[in-house]
Amino acid sequence: MTDALTGELLALALEAARRAGALLRDGRPDDLAVAATKSSPIDVVTEMDIAAENLITGYLADHRPDDGFLGEEGASTAGSSGVRWVIDPLDGTVNYLYGLPTWAVSIAAERDGETLVGVVEAPMRRETFRAVLGGGAFLGDRPLRCRPAPPLERALVSTGFNYVTTVRAHQAEIAERLIPQLRDIRRGGSAAIDLCDVAAGRLDGYYERGLHPWDLAAGDLIAREAGARTGGRPGTRPGFDLAVAAPPGVFEPLQELLEGYGAWHD
Repeated sequence: MTDALTGELLALALEAARRAGALLRDGRPDDLAVAATKSSPIDVVTEMDIAAENLITGYLADHRPDDGFLGEEGASTAGSSGVRWVIDPLDGTVNYLYGLPTWAVSIAAERDGETLVGVVEAPMRRETFRAVLGGGAFLGDRPLRCRPAPPLERALVSTGFNYVTTVRAHQAEIAERLIPQLRDIRRGGSAAIDLCDVAAGRLDGYYERGLHPWDLAAGDLIAREAGARTGGRPGTRPGFDLAVAAPPGVFEPLQELLEGYGAWHD
């Protein structure tokens, strides 16, 4: 269901994501440089991450100057309207740096802590995912629905790995224990795209530790609106400790295994 506010927020998110996606796709320099590092020397920020976030926040602020912002590359303002934009200007930076196509722009709009709108723009796949709370999820104009749940042993599940070596080693141990109980595991490199691929029925599940709000805000809404269950540890929302998304029937046994294996700690 879309009211006037969510309709406005969706239109702005779609346009901001389209503009940022075009900038990233068409403006990528041949000599793309690393501008900074985050959690480790291999967890990078490029000059294009920063340019894309500046474009998005500038566009949104021009139209809604009283809104707040939370962005991966430093945008952080409280705002006074009750609406906050949660922005990952380039999810999958290492893929982008290497010229791999799996990267996206992720924009979500929250009101009083509840996500109302989510948009994930994947320019190299020519795909725009969107969702409005209570209004379903779409790829372009096509409604999305996650896959019917297979038995866990036939589930294709995606995950991601941290850029801190010691954390990544533990995550590899978890994946090693899971693989014999699944069809297989994938590692795409973009949490936003993985969540959208659950929504689109391209994956049977997804889990990851270490995500921030900007990594999952838009994709989480899109997955839920497509019929997936999402969460963290049992009884909690997805967050830094753990994020899990899957159709009902896969979600529960996958979450149980991850809890038992200690996937929520380093």
